[in-house]
Amino acid sequence: MDFNMKKLASDAGIFFTRAVQFTEEKFGQAEKTELDAHFENLLARADSTKNWTEKILRQTEVLLQPNPRSRWQFLANSARVEEFLYEKLDRKVPSRVTNGELLAQYMSEAANELGPETPYGKTLIKVGETEKRLGAAERDFIHSASINFLTPLRNFLEGDWRTISKERRILQNRRLDLDACKARLKKAKAAEAKAAAVPDFQETRPRNYILSASASALWSDEVDKAEQELRVAQTEFDRQAEVTRLLLEGISSTHVNHLRCLQEFVESQATYYAQCYRHMLDLQKQLGRFPGTFVGNTEPASSPLSSASLATAAATIPVVPTVAGMPPTEAAISLDDVAPPASGTRKARVLYDYEAADSSELALLADELITVYSLPGMDPDWLIGERGNRKGKVPVTYLELLS
Repeated sequence: MDFNMKKLASDAGIFFTRAVQFTEEKFGQAEKTELDAHFENLLARADSTKNWTEKILRQTEVLLQPNPRSRWQFLANSARVEEFLYEKLDRKVPSRVTNGELLAQYMSEAANELGPETPYGKTLIKVGETEKRLGAAERDFIHSASINFLTPLRNFLEGDWRTISKERRILQNRRLDLDACKARLKKAKAAEAKAAAVPDFQETRPRNYILSASASALWSDEVDKAEQELRVAQTEFDRQAEVTRLLLEGISSTHVNHLRCLQEFVESQATYYAQCYRHMLDLQKQLGRFPGTFVGNTEPASSPLSSASLATAAATIPVVPTVAGMPPTEAAISLDDVAPPASGTRKARVLYDYEAADSSELALLADELITVYSLPGMDPDWLIGERGNRKGKVPVTYLELLS
C-alpha cells in the first residue's frame, strides 16, 4: 500500500508538472520544442486521413441504408449488437429483408387478395417478382460493400488510428516532460549564477560568506540533477518520436489498402446497377405483353435510352425494303423470308445476356458480336439480329452499335 501511495503521489506530481508546462506554453511564458517539418506533415496527413475516413464511412452507411440519421444510428447499433450476440453463440447472422423484398411481399399478397388473374393482379405479380430480384441484388451489394469497403475503413478507425492516437498522446507527454526539464535546468543555472556572484572574498563577516558558498554548491548539485533528468527526458522523447513517426509513415500503406477497397466497392456497385438495369428492362418488356393493362395509354413503354438517341441509332441501321404486296407489319413478322439489306449491315456488341421470350427473338450472350439491321414498321426499341444461321428480334438497349 505504501508503494502504491508513492506511485500515486509521483504520478500526481508528473501530471501537475505537465499541466503547468502546458499552461505556460499557452500563455507564451514557456518555450516549446517544435517538431520538424516532415513530422508535422505526417501528423497533418494522418489527421486528414482519419477525418475523411470517418466522413466517407458514415455517408456510405447512409447510402447503403438510407434512413434518417437518428434512426440509422439506432438500426446500426442494433445490428452490431445482434451480430455480436450471434458471433458469441457461434451462429450465422440471418439475412435481413430489404425494402425491395418487403415491397415484393406486399405486392404478392395484394395480387392474391385482389385477384391474380385480373390484369392488375398479373401486373402486381410481375412487378413484385422484379422487386424481389432487385431486393436480392441490393442485399448482395450491401453485403459485399460492407465486407470489402466498410469493414476495412472501420478497422482502420478502431484499430490503427487508436494506436496512432495513443502513441501521439504519449509523445505529447514526453514533449511536455522534456520542455519542463529544459525550464528546470534553465532556472537552476540562473540561480547558480546568481549565487556564485554573491560571495565577496573581502567579506569581513565569514558567516555570510560560508552561507553564500553553501548555496552556490547546492545550486550546482541542482544543475547536475536537472541535466541528468534532461538527458533522460530527451532520450525518451527521441525514442517515442521515432515510434510515432513509423506509425504515421504507415498511413501510406493505409491509403493503398483503402484504394483497393474502393475499387472493389465500385465493382460491386457497378454489378448491382447492371443487375437492376437488366431486371427493369425485362419488366418493361413483360408489362408490354399485358393487353389492356394500361388503358388509354397508347405510348410504348419508355426505354432507358432517350428517344432522340434511339432515333439517331435507328437512322444509321440498314433497313430491309418492304416485301412487295405485303404490309410492313407482316413483313417484320416473317423473319425467315427476310434477307439482310444489300447496302450492308452493322455490327453490334452485346452488353448483357438476354434470354429470348419466344421463337421470334434471338437469345444473346454478353460480349458477343452479332449483325443487326432494321425492318420497316419495327418498334424503334428493337432490331433484327443475326448470328450464324439464326436470326431474331433483339432489344437495342442490350447492344453497343459499332461503326
